[in-house]
Amino acid sequence: MMNTKAVSAYITNWIREYVEDSGLQGLVVGVSGGVDSALTATLSARTGLPVRLLELPIHQAKTQVNRAEELILSLVRKYDNVIPCKMDLTSVFESFKDVLSEEVIAYGVDEPDMMQLALANTRARLRMTTLFFYAGLFKSIVVGTGNKVEDFGVGFFTKYGDGGVDISPIADLMKSEVYELAEYLGVPESILHAAPTDGLFGDQRTDEEQLGASYDELEWAMKGEEKSPGAEYSGREAEVMRIYRRLHRANRHKMLPIPVCKIPDEVKFAQ
Repeated sequence: MMNTKAVSAYITNWIREYVEDSGLQGLVVGVSGGVDSALTATLSARTGLPVRLLELPIHQAKTQVNRAEELILSLVRKYDNVIPCKMDLTSVFESFKDVLSEEVIAYGVDEPDMMQLALANTRARLRMTTLFFYAGLFKSIVVGTGNKVEDFGVGFFTKYGDGGVDISPIADLMKSEVYELAEYLGVPESILHAAPTDGLFGDQRTDEEQLGASYDELEWAMKGEEKSPGAEYSGREAEVMRIYRRLHRANRHKMLPIPVCKIPDEVKFAQ
């Protein structure tokens, strides 16, 4: 079992020290109603630094909104350094869609799944823009909420959306460890028991439905691939490993530094 007391203290101190070393003053966290953002918000609140918790719905399901509001209210009651903020970005998102060119709209008719995915990622990027606006305004840093399976296993995040952050305090925690730490820190039961969802499509689809495997299965696959790369499996394990490897390969561009074209001197200074 993980030493939840020691880990929570370590991450809290790590966040606080990073902000102090940066010369900035506070933290900004986007709260979605999911366990990852709930844990991140709680750890951030424990630093004692000013923490702005932003709820940024875009056609959000009511259940997700309710969970986010429950989490924010519980933290406001417990920590006097927590500042709740809510900005409904639905009208911004709709305005963006209104100015899309006819060519783009026509493409969306021909390729509805691609259009839906592109718009889902746009939601995440609108939220990222808003988080960094608040961070700039209040001399703060944007705190990422991704866990290890999402950020380094299957790449289940939006590039320059929820992946656009200053620090990632829980990205070394497996999803099971996120739940363990969240329960220890008193995250509301409604969040602990809710099916994980990215909430980017305006419906109730879960992460498992999108990924084709549960987080427990993907966590098993990630550990297995780290221990025995390329090993063969059978049955459901083989299917899960195929899913993991496919997603890891397809989303590797999100996890690696941006490629830089290094120009050799003999090319740059050729006579």
